[in-house]
Amino acid sequence: QVQLVEAGGGAGQSGGFLRLSCAVSGRTFGSYVIGWVRQAPGKEREFVVIMDRSGDKTYYADSVEGRFTISRDNAKNTVYLQMNSLRPEDTAVYYCAVSLLSRIVTNPTYYNYWGQGTQVTVYS
Repeated sequence: QVQLVEAGGGAGQSGGFLRLSCAVSGRTFGSYVIGWVRQAPGKEREFVVIMDRSGDKTYYADSVEGRFTISRDNAKNTVYLQMNSLRPEDTAVYYCAVSLLSRIVTNPTYYNYWGQGTQVTVYS
């Protein structure tokens, strides 16, 4: 089992920034692929970014490339999502998610564990 707890959501202005965190427990940190997925009202879950087991490789959705950055602190078993240059279309519930597959996957259906989600709202 893997437990994921997100924090850091809230409201921000367009052009501003927010940082989300995801505290992970239950399995050896780094033994899985981890990333962020978001869901806007009335829309399906959308892949945002994913990091491989080593933390060396990342893959971003085109919509956030160059604005969002995923990172992790192994000592704290925590993954972060730094979101800069926010846009109103970034408004969504953001989920931290883990896949037990050994490769990077962008389809949310392949993620095995999910956090409870944290709301991000961006005002224009």
